[in-house]
Order: sequence, then structure tokens, then C-alpha cells
Amino acid sequence: MKFTTLVAAALLFAAPVAAQEVKIGIAAEAYPPFASPDASGNWVGWEVDFINAVCAAGEMQCVITPVAWDGIIPSLTSGQIDVIMASMSITEERSKTIDFSDKYYNTPTVIVGAKGGDIAPTPEGLTGKIIGVQASTIHADYAQKYFGPTAAEIKIYQTQDEANSDLAAGRIDATQADSIAMDAFLASEAGMACCESKGAVADDPTILGLGVGAGIRKGEDELREKLNAAIAKVIADGTYDTITANYFSSSIYGG
Repeated sequence: MKFTTLVAAALLFAAPVAAQEVKIGIAAEAYPPFASPDASGNWVGWEVDFINAVCAAGEMQCVITPVAWDGIIPSLTSGQIDVIMASMSITEERSKTIDFSDKYYNTPTVIVGAKGGDIAPTPEGLTGKIIGVQASTIHADYAQKYFGPTAAEIKIYQTQDEANSDLAAGRIDATQADSIAMDAFLASEAGMACCESKGAVADDPTILGLGVGAGIRKGEDELREKLNAAIAKVIADGTYDTITANYFSSSIYGG
């Protein structure tokens, strides 16, 4: 009996430990080329591939969980998700509520407007214009601070796609967003027909942040360090560059 018990105990301790399950929150709204659902409803894109690589490197069993963008931080702090990986910029304001991993990409912020229009990415160049931005983003905060005093209107949209559609239809004069996301729009049929980049806005790290990182609940230092180690591994072993090459012609890691 004792022998049987000892064998059973040995087998129990020898059993493989299941990988840690982590709910990764992404924005439920499509944000190509970083994350969007395909025809079958599966989420695809650069950030989805990167999430999968980080989870493999960190030996974490990840479940991608779409959450409405304007509720994604409350979903994290309330425990509905464990990590945000949704192209969220690391800012001072957000860092008051959540912690962040190390940066995993960083691209410029641009103004896009109608081809040939008299628009520049400055307060003077947007005086009297209607500017569309996505709600609860660094772009909305930036536009309100720098362009709001002289603009005709800062129009808020729930998704960037809605702002892009109104820009293409001529209902707004310009939009502000991440350069790579806007590259995807400008390469689309609607974007090519109507619009062009007017250039990058002047940087303000206090609003635009220090690059994109994974959001984690305050105090979860072990998970943050595990993510940092996995991000570093994916970058060091070349997986990051391999994933990036599938979507972009140059690095998006940034300075």
C-alpha cells in the first residue's frame, strides 16, 4: 500500500505543469494591419502574430479576447482580461492606472487629408478644419490640446474606420492616427482615391507616449517581467523581424 501510494505521488509530481493561461485583450474594432478578423472570424495581423510569438516564448497559454476599445482598461483592472496588447501607447496618464511592459513598437503620428488640400500637420495648417479622431486615444487627446483651439471642430468617432470613411466622403477635412494604420487606409481603394498623408505632427511624449507596450494590472510584477523577457527573446532570436517582414517593408520598432 505504501509502495502504491509513493508511486502515485511520484507520478503526480512528475506530471507536466500546464502552461499559465493568460487572457490577452485586443480591441474588438478592426485595426489593420495590426489586428482584424478574417472572413472566418479569426483574428489576424501583425500584433496577433506577435502575441502568439510572445506567448510561446513565455510558455503562456494565451486566449485572445476582443474587448471594446473604450472599455479595455476597465476590463483589465476588473480582471476580465489579464493583459492588453492592442497597440496601446505607453503614456503618463495611463501609467497612473496600469503598468506597462517594455515597448514593442513605435511609429509616428500623422495627419491625413484630401489630396491637394491646404492642410499641414500644425495648428496653423488645421485652422478652421474639421478633424476626426478615435475616442479614448492619444490622438484624441493630442488633437484637443493642439488643434482644438483653432479647429472648426474635433469630431470623435468610436473607431478609426468610421473617421476614415467620413474623410473619404468629404464629411471631415482631416484625421489624425498612427502612420502605419493610415498607410493601410491610403493603400485601400477608397484611400487612394481621396487622400494623402500631410506629414507627422510635432512630438509630445507626454501625450503621444513612449511607444506601444502591453498593459498589466498594477502590482503584477511577475507577469510584467515574464512578458518583458518573452518580448526580448522574440526580438533577439529574429522572430520579431520575421513577423514584421510579412507585413511591412521596414522595421516598426522605432527609436
